[in-house]
Amino acid sequence: MAVKEKKSIATQLLNGIERVGNKLPDPFMLFISLAGIIILLSWIISLFDITYTQPVDGQEVAIKSLISKEGLEFILTSMLDNFVGFAPLGLVLAMMLGIGLADKVGLLEIGIKSTILKAPTSLVTYAVIFTGILGNIASDAAFVIVPPLAAMVFYNIGRHPLAGLAAGFAGVGSGFTANFMINGTDVLLSGISTEVMKTLDENVIVTPVDNWYFMIVSVVVLSIVGALVTEKIVEPRLGKYEGNVKKEFEAVKPIEIKALKNAVIASSVYIALILIVLFIPNSPLRSAEGKIVPSPFLDGIVPLILILFIIAGITYGVTIKKITSSRDVGKYMGEAMKDMSGFIVLIFAASQFIAYFDWSNIGSWIAVSGANFLESIGFTGIAVVIGFVLLTAVLNLFIFSGSAQWTLEAPIFLKMFYYLDYHPAFIQVAYRIADSSTNVITPMNPYIIIVLSFMRDYDKKAGIGTLIALMLPYSICFLLTWIILLLLFVFLGIPFGPGIGVYL
Repeated sequence: MAVKEKKSIATQLLNGIERVGNKLPDPFMLFISLAGIIILLSWIISLFDITYTQPVDGQEVAIKSLISKEGLEFILTSMLDNFVGFAPLGLVLAMMLGIGLADKVGLLEIGIKSTILKAPTSLVTYAVIFTGILGNIASDAAFVIVPPLAAMVFYNIGRHPLAGLAAGFAGVGSGFTANFMINGTDVLLSGISTEVMKTLDENVIVTPVDNWYFMIVSVVVLSIVGALVTEKIVEPRLGKYEGNVKKEFEAVKPIEIKALKNAVIASSVYIALILIVLFIPNSPLRSAEGKIVPSPFLDGIVPLILILFIIAGITYGVTIKKITSSRDVGKYMGEAMKDMSGFIVLIFAASQFIAYFDWSNIGSWIAVSGANFLESIGFTGIAVVIGFVLLTAVLNLFIFSGSAQWTLEAPIFLKMFYYLDYHPAFIQVAYRIADSSTNVITPMNPYIIIVLSFMRDYDKKAGIGTLIALMLPYSICFLLTWIILLLLFVFLGIPFGPGIGVYL
C-alpha cells in the first residue's frame, strides 16, 4: 500500500489559499454579487434604524435602504452616470492610448530587451530586477517579456536560468507598483481614491503624482534588495544548473536600436520644452501664485504623459517602418483599446458597487464605527497603518487585480483613516506596497501558469509549489523592505509626492 506523503504546513496553507481563491467568482461577477449584497444589506440594516454621527459636521446620518422607492429610483437613474462618471475610466483609457501605441509598435519590448542585454555581467541581476520593476509601464505585458528573457540571459552567461526567471518575475510582480515615471497604475488608483473621497470632502483630491517620490525611491531600493535576494538566497539554493537546453534570444536589430535612440531623442526634446515652459516667468503651467504644488502642470500631468508616449511611439514606429501613414497611428491605438475591453467591463460593475455603498451610507457607517473603535482603544498611530498593510498583503492572495482589490478596500479604509486625519494618498501608498509584494505567490495571479511554463523549459518537474517556493523570499523581503521604507518616510517627514505628507 502506498504511503501518503505528509505535506508541510506551508504547502497545506498554500493549497488552502488556492482552493479558496479558486472558488471566488470572476472579478466582474464578484462586483455584481457584492452590489447585490449591498442592496440586501442596506434593507436589513435600515430595519433597525441604525444611525451614526458624521464627524465632519456632527450631523446624524441614517442607513438608507436600496430596496425602497428612493433606492430603486437611484439604482435605475444613476447607473449610466455611475459608469461614465467613474473617475478612473477616462484617465486610464486616455493613458492607454499613448502607452498602447508605444507597446503595439514594439517600443516597450525593445526598451526592456536593450536594458537587460547591454548590462555588464556583474550587474545583470540588478538590471533584471530594475527592468522588471520599470516594466510595469507595459502593464501585464511585462509578465511575459521579462522573466523568460532574464532566464535566457542567465543561462547564456553560465548562471542558473531559474534564478534569472525568478529575478525577472519578482521585479515585474512584487515591484509592480513602483516606477520612475507616472504610469497607468498611478492614474487608476488615484482615480479610485478621488472617487471615494469626493463623497466626504470634494477638496481632498488624490492625483497621479501623489505617490511619485516614494515610488522613485522604491525602484532603487527594491532593485538592490531583489538582486541581493537572488544572489544570496535564491541562486545558492538552486545550485549549479546541469541542464543542456538550447535557448537563444533574438538579438535586437540595428534598425530597432536606431528607432529606440530616435524615440529617446524625441522624448528628451519634448521633456526639455515642458521644463522650459514650466520655469519661465509667469509660466501658464504654474498657479497664479507661481507655485508648482498645486498647479496646472500637476493637474494636467496625465495629458502631458499621454503626449510623451505618443511622440515616442510615433517616432519609433516611423523609424522602424511600422507606421507608414497617419492611419497606422489610429490603428495601433484602436488595438490597444481592444485590450482594455476587460477593464471597461469590470469598471461598469465596480462603479455600481461603489455608488451603492456610498448612497446607502454603509461604507461611511463602517468607517466611522471603525475609526471610533480604534480611537477608543488608543490604536490610531502608525501601527494601525502597518496592520492595514499586512491585512492587504493577505487579501491579495485571494484577489490578484490591484484595481479590483482597491475598489473593495478604499470605500472602507480610506474613509476610516480620513476620520483619523490620515491623508488618503498616504493610505494609498500603504495599500500599494502590500498589494504588489505578494503578487508573485498568489495562486490567483494568472501569469503564474505562464511563468511556470517558462520554468519547465529548464526543469520538466517544476510545479506550482516549486515556483511559489522560489518566489517566497522575494515576497517577504520586498514587503519588509517596503514597510521599513514607509516608516523612514513617515519619521523623517519625507513627502510621498508633491506636498503630500502623512496627515491632511
